[in-house]
Order: sequence, then C-alpha cells, then structure tokens
Amino acid sequence: MRLERMSWVHVEEYFKENDLVVISTGSIESHGKHIALGTDTVIPVRLLEMIEEKHPKYMIAPIIPYGATDDLTAYPGTINLGTELMYNVIKKVTESLYEHGARRFLVLNGHGGNVHPWDRLSLEWHRKGVWVASINWWVLAGELNKDWAGGHGDFEETAAVMGVDPTLVYKEYLDGQNLVNDVAESLPTEGFDHVMFKGAKVRFFRDTKAYATNGWVGKKDPANATEEIGRQMLEAVADYTAAFLDEYATIALPPVLN
Repeated sequence: MRLERMSWVHVEEYFKENDLVVISTGSIESHGKHIALGTDTVIPVRLLEMIEEKHPKYMIAPIIPYGATDDLTAYPGTINLGTELMYNVIKKVTESLYEHGARRFLVLNGHGGNVHPWDRLSLEWHRKGVWVASINWWVLAGELNKDWAGGHGDFEETAAVMGVDPTLVYKEYLDGQNLVNDVAESLPTEGFDHVMFKGAKVRFFRDTKAYATNGWVGKKDPANATEEIGRQMLEAVADYTAAFLDEYATIALPPVLN
C-alpha cells in the first residue's frame, strides 16, 4: 500500500484502523568503482517491493533516496544531506504522518550514516508515546546468515545489488580495495574509520577517500558475489521484515514520558 498512490480519503480510512507506516532511507554515494552510486537506495527499494507483495496491508511511504554521508563527499556523484539536515527531513516526514494518525514507524534503512539521525529521532518519539523500530538491512542479512555479513561495497552489498539488477555491477572495474596508511605507516588502516595499534583498533573518523582509493571497504571480495546469493539474501530479509511487521503492529505503544 503505497502512500503516493493513495488519495487522502484512502489515507483517512487507513488510519482509522491502523497506525503503522513503513519508511525507508537510502543514500547516493560511492561503494567502489564497480557498483552503482545508488546501492543504498536500490536495495531498500527492491525490499519494499517484496515486502508489499507479502503484506499489502501496511502503508509504505516513498523512500528518501539521499542520506548523511559526510565522509564520502570526495567521490564524484555523492550527494550529502549531512546529519543535521537528514535529521530534520525525517523529523518533518514523521511529524506529518503523526498528525494523520501514525503512532509506530518501521524504518527500513539502507545506509549506515542515517543510523545516528534515526536514533536521535527515535528517542524523541519514544518520549511522546510513539515507536520507531529500525532495520538496517545489511546488518539483518549478516545476522540471518553469517556468510552474508560484509562491509561497504564488498561481497554483501555487491551480491544484493546483483540480486536487484546485475547491470548495476560493472565487473570490468572490479579491483582490490587498495587501502593506504594515510594516518601513519605505524598506524595501518583497518577497515572503515579505524587504524591498528598494538593489536587493537583506534577510531579515526576522516575522509574515506584519503585511505580507500577504490571506494569499497570490507573483508570479503566483491568479485565473489553472485546474483543467486543476492536474491537469497533479499528474500530472507524481506521475509523477516514482513513477519516482524505483523508482530510490531500488535504491541502496546510506549507510555508518554513527561
């Protein structure tokens, strides 16, 4: 049930019997030379389609395709709202839906940079007696099957994009992540935003392109991703989310906190 396809009469009728709305957020940003900038958006878009097929009774708001991606702006094509603007956008969207009758939101999120704005807003809504539950699809996929767990633009996201549309993965550009030790040779880069020192990680939040010359970061080579694995991954995430919606719709709302 898509909000953009409903008339106001349909919306009015929906909120007489329901108070749940599914909201999705993505991003336009680099995930490596080999994969489309819209990775964090096209995956949730496909998941929403699959969830709607399984559960057409729940309202789904249009996806917000842009996100907070401050550390990836050096890669051409990245569109960054920043954390504060992202927070304000999702706040206004949820406030509008609240006015019409929404009292519980399920966030299907496609981008890690959106987590903090959503957590901040979730806390505010909780104090007002409203639930905001969040599913970060890539985290859920790794929990459903540890073999799927991955990083940024590596095996996991590449497989998922292939499961949506294989033409969005440009195999001729597949290459190593080619990380460089931009902080110091004595403090080697270790994945996203970290360096290693004496066997432990220290966080250095900085411009990603300073150390990730390709754009993907992870421990699993995207060259090993397949369309079939991507489809299995998407199906499992969609099934779980659909089942969760049924449970979520029935739980009591939180008390208003003064």
